[in-house]
Amino acid sequence: MTAYIGLLEIGQPKPGETVVVAAASGAVGSVVGQVAKIKGCNAVGIAGGAEKCRFVTGELGFDACVDHRAPDFAKQLEAACPKGIDVYFENVGGAVQQMVWPLLNDFARIPVCGLIAQYNATTPMPGPDMFSVLRKRLLVRGFIVSDFTAKQADFLRDVGEWVRTGRLKYREDIVEGLGKAPTSFLGVLQGKNFGKMLVRIAT
Repeated sequence: MTAYIGLLEIGQPKPGETVVVAAASGAVGSVVGQVAKIKGCNAVGIAGGAEKCRFVTGELGFDACVDHRAPDFAKQLEAACPKGIDVYFENVGGAVQQMVWPLLNDFARIPVCGLIAQYNATTPMPGPDMFSVLRKRLLVRGFIVSDFTAKQADFLRDVGEWVRTGRLKYREDIVEGLGKAPTSFLGVLQGKNFGKMLVRIAT
């Protein structure tokens, strides 16, 4: 629901626009890109590593996916977005955000869902270029999914149908036992999970 609400209510993608999402192989990012495709957009993912990028384009159907660990990441991202970026779904922050920012088009929308690269920072990270916010008339909005509980029925109707008809796919990363929960949580912060991280506990 976080992906659905953030993209459609805040990002407001229009057919033909370019939607870029960080952490594209994760639980939220993977849905953002697929919904963008359903809405007629060009979906570009950013993920960590070649395997995740292959999954994003091959399995999920994004138009492109760029490895943020690549030494020429900025150049690859620019090549994947020749018309600039209309919607940037922010899950990561940090260095990825800094590479995305110059590519934002006028009137781009930035739903801010998370800043996982900055959660454990011991010093403040550089902020976005606020002059660009003014000059490009950007819309930057942080949100928590619970702000939109009134939209839950819409989410269940639309996403339920997309899952049933195979238009929306998902991947789960399951570990066994509550004892592995702390390590798994730290792995999420380090990008080690692949899909939605779940801990299965015995009943």
